[in-house]
Amino acid sequence: MLGEYPIQGRGAAEIAASVECAVSAGDLEPGQLLPPMRELATRLGVNPNTVAAAYRSLRERGVIETAGRRGSRIRSKPATTGRERPHVVPVGVRDLSSGNPDPALLPALASALAAVAKEGDREPILYGAEPVEPELARIVRAELDADGVPDGPLTATSGSLDAVERVLAAHLRPGDAVAVEDPGWGRTLDLIPALGLRTVPVGVDDDGPRPEDLRRALESGARAFVVTDRAQNPTGASVSGPRARALRAALREHPHTLLVEDDYGHGTVDLPLHPLAGVTHHWAFVRSVAKTYGPDLRLAVLTGDPVSVDRVRGRQRLGPGWVSRLLQRTVVRLWTDGAVDAAEVAAAYRGRRELLAGALAERGVRSHGRSGMNLWVPVPDETATVAALLHAGWAVAPGARFRLSSPPAVRITVSTLTEPEAVPLAEAVAAAVGPGPARSYV
Repeated sequence: MLGEYPIQGRGAAEIAASVECAVSAGDLEPGQLLPPMRELATRLGVNPNTVAAAYRSLRERGVIETAGRRGSRIRSKPATTGRERPHVVPVGVRDLSSGNPDPALLPALASALAAVAKEGDREPILYGAEPVEPELARIVRAELDADGVPDGPLTATSGSLDAVERVLAAHLRPGDAVAVEDPGWGRTLDLIPALGLRTVPVGVDDDGPRPEDLRRALESGARAFVVTDRAQNPTGASVSGPRARALRAALREHPHTLLVEDDYGHGTVDLPLHPLAGVTHHWAFVRSVAKTYGPDLRLAVLTGDPVSVDRVRGRQRLGPGWVSRLLQRTVVRLWTDGAVDAAEVAAAYRGRRELLAGALAERGVRSHGRSGMNLWVPVPDETATVAALLHAGWAVAPGARFRLSSPPAVRITVSTLTEPEAVPLAEAVAAAVGPGPARSYV
């Protein structure tokens, strides 16, 4: 079970530290089972309650996960240093697993950065300056108004996940439950337990989270709900108008729920936004530039109710202080110069999704992807499908990284897919999946 690594310690803190150090060093692998608590207690000569406390601490910090009688195991993405393995695809294999945007659709940054650097030389940003570039706030607020997002103060964060983490930490405490999409973004599913919170799955279909599942989650005690409005990762779901009304109705019954909306796909989708904000006391709406202007810009804009935004701003002041105004000005320049034609980008991703989805459908394989740059393909066996596709020269992402209790599937990133690749890829997927009835992910 543990190979050659011995867990050590006499107190709960020492035992937890022993496990965490082993994970960081690579001696304990993601997915590896840990000994039952009583067995480890006997081996260490300690009270079982001591081991239980150590496991609880590791679980709250996102290092391990517990599945009842199936025991405790190291999480697939444990919250420790040194465990993020490099994304390596064998030579000769086409990588459709990364989830990255097409570099060819990202704007060139050199001229914008150079112009902003000159501006910074003339007027450096110093301590005490406003945390948000005024022109960025003006542009974003105008777009949010046009999209029907309620009015609220603004702040900047280092990407969508940073915003989600800060909002959850501002309101919740360890042990609180958070309703999340299932399937959903893998990093969100890792982040929540790393904050000491519990995940409650909410099923997803092409129109977004299912209202009946959300209602059950809230009735069971979930204190927050994290939702992706469009280009949902991994399924491509987009919240439709009727679905938004049903979800708002469910939230209206629980007005103390913290609502966190992620519109990270803005600028890459051509479906309208149907925001949910405005029916709960505390809410946050996040809009990122990562997929439109480049992940390394590390910028998202957050709006919300005054209490939520004020708490995020206050905590930022005690840490990083602010997100680089130079980067904020770079985004403003790219925005105002029309460096990205959002309609063209959205059309390119839509065309690639539809190309592969059509080729799969012709071969009896069902897929999902209303928006964004991924297709979600239900399969009978993820491991076998991923291995078969790798053997055929295609790397795709196993769905386990994105699932809690939903059925198995694989995620195919189509952002760089070319027209000549669609048919051979679809044939490889059909051969890997094999014949069978149409499957769904709900």
